[in-house]
Amino acid sequence: MNSRIAFIAAPLLTFAYGVIRIIDGFDGSRGPGLAWTAGHLAFMAALVLFAQIFWRLRAMAGRDTLSTVTAVAGTAGIVTLLAQFGIDIVVGFMAADHDGMGVLFDQVQSVPGVSPIVYDGGPFLFYLAQLGLVLQLAVMRRVKAWMPVLVLLDLALPFMDKDLIPLGALCLLISFVPLARREPARHAVAVA
Repeated sequence: MNSRIAFIAAPLLTFAYGVIRIIDGFDGSRGPGLAWTAGHLAFMAALVLFAQIFWRLRAMAGRDTLSTVTAVAGTAGIVTLLAQFGIDIVVGFMAADHDGMGVLFDQVQSVPGVSPIVYDGGPFLFYLAQLGLVLQLAVMRRVKAWMPVLVLLDLALPFMDKDLIPLGALCLLISFVPLARREPARHAVAVA
């Protein structure tokens, strides 16, 4: 997929996830059901696009050691988030209701290593890498100085209240639009 499309589609899919998540909560609980599954699938699709974005940002930074390590860490974070959201979808299919989901989540998270890797630590690599790559580009003056501010807002708003995910995604979209307008690199960026 063209990296230009990824810079627009990833924030839009994140926005869709946030809106669907809000709609899913209208009945007082989130999941299981169609909205739970659709929202999670939207964010998983965004994550796949973020992998391409990270490697494109790495190329923009000159493929140096810092940008490479950051892109690798971000990709590891994406893998843990994909695992987390995959578990969420499976639990949603297996549970009869929201309370049943809680029981299944407790079982999954009691498996040694799952909670610290998939739920607690691993996902932060995604968020830190996203900010790190954009900060590196701003320091190099390859993106505008306001871009890291909007990316930071995108990352911070959901920590204040998860219902702010759509607003954060709009901040990310605004910050990524200039990147989508840039000419793609002459050589394809390999993900490895």
